[in-house]
Amino acid sequence: MTSESMTSRHHTLTVLVENKPAVLARVASLFSRRAYNIFSLAVAPTDDPRFSRITIVVDVDESPLEQVIKQLDKLIPVVSIRELSAEGSCQRELLLATVEVGDARSELDTLLGEHKGAVVDEGQGRVTVSVAGAPDDLDRIEARLGSFGIVELQRTGRIALPRLA
Repeated sequence: MTSESMTSRHHTLTVLVENKPAVLARVASLFSRRAYNIFSLAVAPTDDPRFSRITIVVDVDESPLEQVIKQLDKLIPVVSIRELSAEGSCQRELLLATVEVGDARSELDTLLGEHKGAVVDEGQGRVTVSVAGAPDDLDRIEARLGSFGIVELQRTGRIALPRLA
């Protein structure tokens, strides 16, 4: 599913947690026990090694989300929770794709130049590219890469921070 097809049921949460074993499992289990679909999940340490930030894009109605947020807030390792709107946040993903390049290398280079992408590996008539950007932009880039013949494609989970004033 692309982010362009995301409905109002998709919500982005950033959860600051203590960097301890099993915290991710405890957080994710709150969603899985209620059969809520986690659309995207990314977790990494922050600038302070004591904490990690979990970014979760979840497919859920507004009312049940409030209940999950309250339950997340009760977990001991959870420091803070924020729901971020698309307009009120900077959201990014990374896309890696291996494509058949054939005679179309100049077209691929043009596409990568337009989106600040890079070739990270090449050989045997194939090229692996890397592009970072907003989820909607990566949806469009992924569609354009399809014309080259995608061999493999992987996208990271979404990461997000609130916009500055």
